[in-house]
Amino acid sequence: MFKKILIANRGEIACRVIRAARELGVRTVAIHSEADRECLHVKLADESICIGPNPASESYLNIPSIISAAEISGADAIHPGYGFLAENTYFAEVCESCGITFIGPKKESIEKMGDKIAARELMMKSGVPVVPGSEGSINVDDPDIYKLAKKIGYPIIIKATAGGGGKGMRIVVTEEALKNAIVMAQAEAKAAFGNEDVYMEKYIEEPRHIEFQILGDQKGKVVYLPERDCSIQRRHQKLLEESPSPFVDSSLRKKMGKAARHAAEAVDYVTVGTIEFLVDKHGHFYFMEMNTRIQVEHPVTEIITGIDLVKEQIRLAAGERLSFDSKDIEIRGHAIECRINAEDPDRDFIPCPGKISRFINSGGPGVRVDTHIYSGYTIPSFYDSLIAKVITFGSNRNEAILRMQRVLKEFKVEGIKTTVPLHQRILDNDYFHKGDVCTDFLPKHIFGA
Repeated sequence: MFKKILIANRGEIACRVIRAARELGVRTVAIHSEADRECLHVKLADESICIGPNPASESYLNIPSIISAAEISGADAIHPGYGFLAENTYFAEVCESCGITFIGPKKESIEKMGDKIAARELMMKSGVPVVPGSEGSINVDDPDIYKLAKKIGYPIIIKATAGGGGKGMRIVVTEEALKNAIVMAQAEAKAAFGNEDVYMEKYIEEPRHIEFQILGDQKGKVVYLPERDCSIQRRHQKLLEESPSPFVDSSLRKKMGKAARHAAEAVDYVTVGTIEFLVDKHGHFYFMEMNTRIQVEHPVTEIITGIDLVKEQIRLAAGERLSFDSKDIEIRGHAIECRINAEDPDRDFIPCPGKISRFINSGGPGVRVDTHIYSGYTIPSFYDSLIAKVITFGSNRNEAILRMQRVLKEFKVEGIKTTVPLHQRILDNDYFHKGDVCTDFLPKHIFGA
């Protein structure tokens, strides 16, 4: 086991890793920007090091500064959390060359699954269903793109090959709109990822977004855990997740789980990752992408399985073997997570940084809150707007919903706007109560209601 882990991240996920490491008897080092001197993760860690100015490009994305902090502090491993450098092949490679363990998959796995086109091709060879689409990147000057789009069948979706978080994506309904959609997606992809390559896929109407947590050890064993339903989103970014999915039965769970395992085995996956699928109303599922890191929504899986995924991630990176199989996992009850963001949903989710004048947490049976905020804390404007994850557990889905409704009434963040009122509207919605949700739930049943 490692002696000291540096957390190359901030906020709630840094706090989560620090707590898991401490329970494993491992010391921790928090890095922070100048803006994050008072962030909770800095206060919780055994040591802290300021690595640069406020912009992420000069701090949390500054690889030389992070490696220097690891070497100075004597850390023998780095946990990247999610976002920032978590899926950066070069960062994983630099860690390896410096003799520091990267708590994540091998750089080759990140590289293979980080390119959407390469990942599609690999999944097809491995027998994992994929959405019909182009075999490679497309260009607006290619006259054959119109034939291809017609063959696939409208509506289609243009996606950035190096994309994520809804960036570089455009839905196209008619041939007349195709050229402009490609140009717009390319421009957005280049600005967001430094890579303007895009590809074309069939747009699955009214899909569910279902994902499977996978774990792999260094001996080649891979297991999958029960699914998470992440269908409630805004602009392709998740808002609320639950496990198990109200749509997936035991037969479909087994089929999708095996496909997820095959996908992970195809890239010799080690540690913790997620295989994401789109599922149509008939139960047909298609590989969408793999996230080669811990997910924001991992707590719902932890709660219904009793497995601490962050501890497992650290153990697996340290070379320990998996001690269980997929067939050993029992689903215990139901869990729901609401992502609380410092945003104003009524103003197109505009970020709302600022000082928290009062924070009242919630509690009680079946409640977990992962956060880094406190009364008097100032949310900086430089980073992601996620400030808390509220998770509830129930013996069944209805109890988990009722508990979340109760918790959100108690949960108070004053001084800024948050997405709490939006989550209350979602939880009060009849379609949500019936489990009748898909990725267009928000515009269809909340903002369009």
